[in-house]
Amino acid sequence: MIESSVVEGSSGDHGGEPGVDPRLLRVILGARLRRLREAAGISGDVAGNAIRASHSKISRMEAGRVGFRNRDVEDLLTVYGVSDPQRRGDYLDLARRANAAGHWQAEMGSPTQRWDTYFTLEDAAALIRSYAPGVLPPLLQTAAYAQAVLAVAQQGSTLELQRRVEVLIRRQRLLTRADAPRLWVVIEEAALRRPLGGTAVWRAQLEYLARAALRPNVTVQVVPDHRGGPAISAVPFTMLRFGAADLGDLVHLHHATGTQFLDRRSDLDAYREIWDRLSVVAGAPEQTIDRIAAILG
Repeated sequence: MIESSVVEGSSGDHGGEPGVDPRLLRVILGARLRRLREAAGISGDVAGNAIRASHSKISRMEAGRVGFRNRDVEDLLTVYGVSDPQRRGDYLDLARRANAAGHWQAEMGSPTQRWDTYFTLEDAAALIRSYAPGVLPPLLQTAAYAQAVLAVAQQGSTLELQRRVEVLIRRQRLLTRADAPRLWVVIEEAALRRPLGGTAVWRAQLEYLARAALRPNVTVQVVPDHRGGPAISAVPFTMLRFGAADLGDLVHLHHATGTQFLDRRSDLDAYREIWDRLSVVAGAPEQTIDRIAAILG
């Protein structure tokens, strides 16, 4: 596990933006390249030949123990059959960030950049656990509901809100890809009853949530009003677990003054305990659809 590889906090020389150690991103990029290689049925030897190197170098790259040359990444993407320019660009951008030792925190100067960091981590996760006390979790929001949430929060112009919704819809595609992660969410019942966007938007959102709960990789639990989920945690959080053995869990917090990524053992233990309590007081997953139906009815 990479202990304390994530810079935490909401103040500092760079306006309080959290920075991510490039080691973390090297492990993520390596894991994603390994997944591409295995999906293409290509051996480490063949991949090594493609970049004029050995199988051992491919192993080191996939474990995140070395840096990534742009030429090597481009050649590997070609061999693995990745031809879409935007997708290739995403991998090359991640390689650039992973190699940006000593400059990373300075690059984290805008909300867009720090959210890009989270999206990269989310995309590489094998298990995403999310607690949403106030609204439904973003990965299970409809476009209209997401627009209503952002409008209430007054986060930018109409054009900016639309852009954020489009980004969210693209993020949600990870739940239906071939190597989709498992998503496990705990939601407050009060959030289900809150008709953000009006009755039509609200009903469509709950119907969408019920359908999503039927997916094999999605688990939805609802905390009844009388169980007091906010007494356990009033702050929404997301826990990310990765398939790569070299990478430990992360907790992501989003609050009024910024974001935090936590990976210290004491923090992880505290949030695992909170998650365990939430999942125990919440209704069983098989009760979720009936609870949604009752609210709609």
